[in-house]
Formats: sequence, C-alpha cells, structure tokens
Amino acid sequence: MGEKKNIIFFGIDSLRSDHLGCNGYTRNTSPHIDQIAREGVCFKNYFSPNIPTTPGYASMLTGFDVINTQVVALRHKGQLREEIQTLPEILRDQGYYTSCVGFTGNPSSRGFNEYLDYPAWGSWDEGRLHKAEKLNDVAIPRLKELLKGEQPFLLFLRHMDPHAPYLPPAPFERLFYQGDEFMEGNNSMDPIFNFKPFCDFHKSWMPPGITDKDYVVAQYDGEIAYMDACIQNMIQVLKSLGVYDETLIVLNSDHGETLYEHDCYFDHHGLYESNLKVPLIMRLPSKLPKGKEIKSYTSHVDIVPTILDLLEIDTGVQYDGKSLKNLIDFHDHDMEQEFYITECTWMRKHGWRTPEWKLIIALEPDFHFKPEVELYNLKDDPNELKNLAELRSDMVETLKKKMEAWLAKRKEETGLESPIYEQGDWHGIKDHGSFKSSQEAYDSLYIGDANTAKRLQEKSR
Repeated sequence: MGEKKNIIFFGIDSLRSDHLGCNGYTRNTSPHIDQIAREGVCFKNYFSPNIPTTPGYASMLTGFDVINTQVVALRHKGQLREEIQTLPEILRDQGYYTSCVGFTGNPSSRGFNEYLDYPAWGSWDEGRLHKAEKLNDVAIPRLKELLKGEQPFLLFLRHMDPHAPYLPPAPFERLFYQGDEFMEGNNSMDPIFNFKPFCDFHKSWMPPGITDKDYVVAQYDGEIAYMDACIQNMIQVLKSLGVYDETLIVLNSDHGETLYEHDCYFDHHGLYESNLKVPLIMRLPSKLPKGKEIKSYTSHVDIVPTILDLLEIDTGVQYDGKSLKNLIDFHDHDMEQEFYITECTWMRKHGWRTPEWKLIIALEPDFHFKPEVELYNLKDDPNELKNLAELRSDMVETLKKKMEAWLAKRKEETGLESPIYEQGDWHGIKDHGSFKSSQEAYDSLYIGDANTAKRLQEKSR
C-alpha cells in the first residue's frame, strides 16, 4: 500500500447536477466547485438511484445497492445491516481517524470515530441562515487539529445549504434575482400554497406575501453560490497548509431537488431526473488526471470501490459498485447502463431507468394524484412532461420485465427482496399501513412548519 492520503468528502444534501456551472448551468452558482472539476475528474452521468437521504447515503458510504443495504426509506427503522461495513469502518481498520460533521445518528452514517454538529435549520422569522459558515466554524478548526496529528483521516462534511429552507445570507439572496417577488398578478406561487401537505412549511421560510416562484429558485441557486464560497474557504486552508494536492477531494450529493417541476415543489420526492442526477467530482493530482470528463453511467455504489482503489486498499469484498479509476483511461462498456430506482419519503414507488426510457410504478397511491404507472422517453422528452404509459403499453411491459428479472437475480444472489415492498409505516404514521387512495395520502401527509420539518429529519436518525 502507498502513502495514506487524507480525504475530504463533501456530502452535499439536495444538490442537483444541472445547477452547477461545470455541468452547463448558465448562472454562475459554483465558480470554486467548477475549479475543482477543472483540476480533477467530473462525472457527467452520475446518479442517485434511491431517493432520498438515508438510502442515498447508505449506498454512497458502503458500495452496496439498495437490495444489499436494505435501506430504502428516509425514516429507516433500525440500523444498517451489520454484515455491511461503511467507509469510515473500513478506513478505521486501515489506521484512519474518521470525523463526521452534520450527519449524527443516521443509520447510514455508522462507524465514524466522532460526530460533530452545527445548526442547519431555521425559518423566515429567525432570519437568514449561515449553514455553510456554521459548518466551517466546526470543521475548519477540526481539520487543522487533524492535520497536526500523525494519523491519516477522513473528514466527512454534510452541507445542508441546497436543502430547504433556502435562506442564503446577503448578498447571495439577490445574486440571481433583481425582480419584485411581491408583484401583484403573478400567480406562480398559487399551486405551492394550495398544496396542503407542504404549504405551511414553505410559508414558514418564504417571504410573507411572495408571489413569484422565480425568486424561490434564485434562493436555491443563492444557497449553492454561498456554499461554494464557503467550500473555497475550506480548500484555501488546505492550500495554505501545503496539503491540498496530497488530499483526496470527493464532492457529491445524496439526491437532487425538484424546484418547480412535476408538482413536487422545492423538495426531493419523485423519481424524476431533477432528483436522480447529481454531481460527482474527484481530485487527487497524483492519481487522477486534470480536467477529465466522464460520460459513462455511474452511481452511488461506485464511490467506495473508487476511494479504496485510489488509496490502494484491498478489503477482499465484492462490492455492487465498481472502481471508476478504470473509466479515466477508457470508456468502460461494462458499466451499468440501466438501473433500478426507488423512492420512499412522501411517496412509495420504484422503477427502471435506461438511457432512453424511464418507468415509474407506484406501490400505493401518492399525494400528488399521479397515475399508477408513468413512462417517459428521456431522449425525446428530457423534462419528463409526457407520460406515455397508455400509448406504449408494450414498453411498460418490457421495462417491467427487465426490472423484475433484475430483482429476481438480486434475490438469488443475496437472498433478499427489494426493501421497497416491506415498508409498513414508511410515512411515519404509526400503525397506518399503505394508503388506499391519493386523497387519503393527501389528507394524511402534512409536514407542518420549519420546526416540524426539522423534527422529521431528526426522526430519520
């Protein structure tokens, strides 16, 4: 094994891929993240197949898929399977010290030496949020301490900036918006405030009387730009101490965010591309080339095998993911082009995604009153606006068979079913069981205000 490299792992919550400059976004939200991408490797088709946070991080931090982790719901009951080692547990066995900032108590964050926290929630009445600065207030002193020590380390940073409430501080709140968010006659916020399950949560952190949804989207982008500046603060510490080029930087997200699409406003439910497609950037000059863009399909399960490969650690474990180091020299046609997708936060669904098609099947009625089966042609309709399920029942059947064949194969290999089938009170309503109608789901799922949302997040831990 070579010299042990330190790792800074940015696990950014709710960051969609297409709102970063390095992935073609027109707003300058991410100049410093883009610079890391230019100096390292940027993966253009990287996916979070299992929505939302808990299953996303489960795969990201283990190298195993949703069948092996058996984690599919935000409010996962119990712990991660003991048979599976997490990245911090693997690295601890290799002599690393592992520190986690902002992800205490979640089943998927098992195994760190220490857990540090920072305030990442708030409301309009409490004022603008400084999430990333609060994270840095905790993380930067700890980083300096870790660099003084003899042990190599993993420092895992869970940024919450792109997660609602979007309340970036000045000047970021006006960086991408110079309009009038209270203009009369603008009705774009009506559907948001008319959606009973989420309306009070949104009202608790949005300006009272707001009428323009573009203002809210600009706040999301402002959060990214604010976080980007704070990430540069962390990078500058590494540079000033002369260790930046010797540190493995990993930056990715647990899932994306739906802004004003698909009726899933300013949250991360729905198996649409805005949630599934997330960024992945890695930088380590001694092992990774500069400015490489990888278009092959990759996903959360590939992170752990890649990190272990870069660190020259062989655990002898067969992961569900593959090391992405191979992709850097040539296009790997063995990479999965099709994959199983799940969500279990506010709706319980699963499906199958290919480069051209996406099938979504509801396992119980959802609170958006969407049809049981959705089918989209991703090539002709990248925004997933036209449901072709009824017109192309042949394709629905083809994709369903592919999904069922894959699930049968995984059951044969692991002895385990997809955990999406066995979720009981996944919605957090005790002894309620599955919803029988969309109306029942709509009437039952109420998120409350910002404090209630915070408690729901904490319940997932």
